[in-house]
Amino acid sequence: MHIKRINHLGIVPKDLAQAKKFFNEILHLNNEGTEVVAEQKVAVEFLRCEFSRLELLSPTADDSPIAKFLETRGAGIQHIAFEVQNLDNWIEYLKKNNIRLIDEKPRYGAHNTRIVFVHPHATGGVLVELVEEQAAI
Repeated sequence: MHIKRINHLGIVPKDLAQAKKFFNEILHLNNEGTEVVAEQKVAVEFLRCEFSRLELLSPTADDSPIAKFLETRGAGIQHIAFEVQNLDNWIEYLKKNNIRLIDEKPRYGAHNTRIVFVHPHATGGVLVELVEEQAAI
């Protein structure tokens, strides 16, 4: 088992339009579109770097985790996502090592992925997401 790469950084901007303009028009990151993940009450704007991406996150409901993040912490990096193979094995490994998880089972993530979040209390305060890419639908 190993970490393949940093899959993406999840960023919660205060002003989505300003952030999109900066990253897309000024830094020339390729915009790969938007996806709404209803289960997580979030809209995700994808901006591609060469080997990873940025995800600009915006809440789709007042009670979403992203709305809470903006309210309590303000704009900033919300999480770092590492790409792994066999997410189920990673979950078992983390549980065996008494690592606190937010998700006990994988759930659906943007871009047809399976994901699980590791609780920040287990990582020194950083929200970590493990991502397993799946074959295109």
